Amino acid sequence: MGIEETLASLVDRFNRHAGDNPGVREELEGIRRTIVIHLTDERSYAVDLKEGRLTNLRTGSKDRADVTITTDSATFDGLVKKELGPMKALVTRKLTIDGSLEDKLLFRKLL
Repeated sequence: MGIEETLASLVDRFNRHAGDNPGVREELEGIRRTIVIHLTDERSYAVDLKEGRLTNLRTGSKDRADVTITTDSATFDGLVKKELGPMKALVTRKLTIDGSLEDKLLFRKLL
């Protein structure tokens, strides 16, 4: 499975999780963000968070990002396969999240 298919699968999984969990929907209520995933050895992707759902997954990041997640494709793959935990990736600087403190805390809750 390629990066784009993996991201589409993650978006779908997130949306199902948010749809099935009233607490998650409540946590995300009123939050609108553009999230950019920048793979340093590939390309960038963007997705919008609004109304408790991720929408409009696209290649490139011409939009202004509210949150930018930066990693390489190997680390991304390890995170997706759960071979590497997100906190370990953050501490070892294999993963960075640029955004407000509120956005970083929200992202941590959603991992």
